[in-house]
Amino acid sequence: MSDRFESLRIIARQEGLDAIALVPGANFAHLFNKGFHQNERPMMILVPAEGKPSAVVPNLELASFADLSFEGEVFDWRDETGYQSAFDALMQQHKVNTLGVEGQVMRVFVDQALRKSSPSLVISDAQQAIASLRLCKTPADVDAIRHAIAISETALANTIDQVKIGMTERAVESILTQQLFAAGAQDFAFSPIVAASTNSAQPHAHSRTDYQLQAGDALLIDFGARAEGVCADITRTFFIKHCADAHAEIYNTVLAANKAGHAASRPGATAHDIDDATTQVLESSAFADRIRHKTGHGLGRDIHEDPYIMRGNSEILRSGMVFTIEPGLYELSEFGVRIEDDVLITDSGSESLTHFEKSLTLIG
Repeated sequence: MSDRFESLRIIARQEGLDAIALVPGANFAHLFNKGFHQNERPMMILVPAEGKPSAVVPNLELASFADLSFEGEVFDWRDETGYQSAFDALMQQHKVNTLGVEGQVMRVFVDQALRKSSPSLVISDAQQAIASLRLCKTPADVDAIRHAIAISETALANTIDQVKIGMTERAVESILTQQLFAAGAQDFAFSPIVAASTNSAQPHAHSRTDYQLQAGDALLIDFGARAEGVCADITRTFFIKHCADAHAEIYNTVLAANKAGHAASRPGATAHDIDDATTQVLESSAFADRIRHKTGHGLGRDIHEDPYIMRGNSEILRSGMVFTIEPGLYELSEFGVRIEDDVLITDSGSESLTHFEKSLTLIG
């Protein structure tokens, strides 16, 4: 029997569960190094605390699923007959009373199919325990993240070289998209954010087609490539042609906060410590009322995953953890600045995996 399921069996035993269920997503891809899309056709693997796993698989995915060299029994189903009988057979085989699932990923109709198969089944959220298996990245994981970042930084450099006054945000986004794939991205880590002027004050803005870049505008670009199954996540804020002194003061405050977060990042520190060091710089400035969010989040197969870099999170940082440091200041009627790096905790400190220039930069 393959060792790849043993970590899930250990979690099941530690959590007092009969089994763990996984559906397509980051944890599934981490286990098999291959992903499947979530759609209207449920797919699920069940890993008991002891014994071989089993799976529910749509019949049309059997050939792709076979590439996983799955060790257990597969219960397949067809569109014309529906999936309930496959779940019935799965639960009949395993006699599971308590099941841990991914609370952020499991969908209601899969939950209902399980409960219909086994009305007395107790389902609990084991998301944090399951995701903990991805907290510390392997050297191969880190290399993949480096690759995704290199693609992203190449694309960003090639994009800002083409930015001109009069362009729309959507036009800049289109250039960025083209440059990402030209540089080798397999996909977006998430939909890029390209926002100028007052739109940059919305942390999750959508690019506009009806606003043209003007001299003095802030231009915030938040994006990342997905490559080898992992994500990059980078934000830089530029200024078009010139930057007012008052705007430069805000920019440099965010930059100082970013640097403080880097300086606090080391094994043994907590996620709270990193956010506290970063946010204190913002809070002690004249712009404290412009703070809108925590300092960062974990990064890997998911664009947002543990550890979450926020006050109150006492999770201790360990070698191999990767997360973002992305302080920002935002004034809704004016503009916003965010500077985001991807950081690796090492045995002796930390390393910034992102290298794109952070000092105030004029473009256009």
